[in-house]
Amino acid sequence: MVDALCKELVLRKNEILGRVETIYFGGGTPSLLSQEELEIIFKTIYENYTIIENPEITLEANPDDLSRQKLEQLAKSPINRLSIGIQSFFEEDLKFMNRAHNAEEAENSIKKAKKYFKNISIDLIYGVPGMSNVRWKQNIEKALSFEILHISSYALTVEPKTALDTFIKKGLVPPVDDALAEQHFFTLMETLQTNDFVQYELSNFGKEGFFSRNNTAYWQGKTYLGIGPSAHSYDGKNRSWNVKNNSLYINSIEKGNLPSETETLSITDCYNEYVMTGLRTIWGVSLTRVELDFGKKYKEYLLLQAQKHLEENLLYLDGDLLLVTKKGKFLSDGLASDLFLLNL
Repeated sequence: MVDALCKELVLRKNEILGRVETIYFGGGTPSLLSQEELEIIFKTIYENYTIIENPEITLEANPDDLSRQKLEQLAKSPINRLSIGIQSFFEEDLKFMNRAHNAEEAENSIKKAKKYFKNISIDLIYGVPGMSNVRWKQNIEKALSFEILHISSYALTVEPKTALDTFIKKGLVPPVDDALAEQHFFTLMETLQTNDFVQYELSNFGKEGFFSRNNTAYWQGKTYLGIGPSAHSYDGKNRSWNVKNNSLYINSIEKGNLPSETETLSITDCYNEYVMTGLRTIWGVSLTRVELDFGKKYKEYLLLQAQKHLEENLLYLDGDLLLVTKKGKFLSDGLASDLFLLNL
C-alpha cells in the first residue's frame, strides 16, 4: 500500500502547480504507519512537490495507538499536529460506539501526546443515545482540562448496514434523537465560546492561531489532492475520487493507471458548493463573490431564497456577507439546501 501511495504521488505530481501548504494523513488508521513507512512517504512528497517553509502536517490517530514509543517516532517526523479520535471520555459511550479504546486510554493518550506535540486536536461525538446533557458537558469540560487548543465535534450518524443500524432496527438500542443532538450542540457552542474557542466552522472550534489550516482550506474552496483508496481531489473545476477497493487500487497503480473517476462541475454546482461551505463558516457567503463568479441572476436568486430565513432570524446580513445566526447554526446544512439552485 505504501509503495502504491508513493507511486500515485509521483504519477500526479503535475496536478499541483503551486506550493503545498498542508499535508493531512487521514481516513483509515494512519497512526499504524511505521517510522520507516512515514519516512518513505515524506521523501516522495518532498522530492516531487514544492512545500512551503512551515506547512501544517496532521496525522489522525486512535488513542490506543499512541504509545510513548509511537509518539517519539511521530515527533521525529515532519508531523507537527495530531488529531486524536477520542469520541468520548466515558466507557459506556465508547462501548456503544464500538470503539477499540477505553476511557482510560482516551485520557492517557492526550497526557502522553502533550509531552511531544503542542498542536493537538481531538474529536468528540454528541447526540449519542442515552448520553445526558450533563454527561455531554462533562465530556467537554474534561477536554478543556487538558488545555486542548482545537476540538472537532460531530453528531452521531447512523450509516446503513452498520452494526449500529442493525441494533436500532432490532430495537436493541434507542434511535438517534435529533432533539437531544440539538441540545448537545448548543451546549457545545456555549461552553467552548465561554472558554475562548472560535467556532470557525460548524463542527470545528479552535483557539486563535490554532484553526486547522487543512479544514480552513477545504471550507474556503481551495484545491486539494487526495492520495490513496477512496481519496477525493478537487482542482477548482473538477472533482475526482479513487476506487475504494484496496486491491483494485494497488493493482491499477502498479500498472501506472489512476483508478479514479472525474466529475466536471457546472457553474450551478460550483455556486451550490460555495453556498454550502460558506454558510458553515465564520466567513459566510459573499454576495459580491456570488455576483462576480456566477452572475447577477445567482445573487438575486440567493437573496430571494434567503428572505424567509432572514425574517425568521436563521440567517443575517453583515454588509456584503450572508451568515448563519446562532439560532440557525444547527440547521446550517438544511438552510444551505434551501438556497441551492437546482435548475438553470
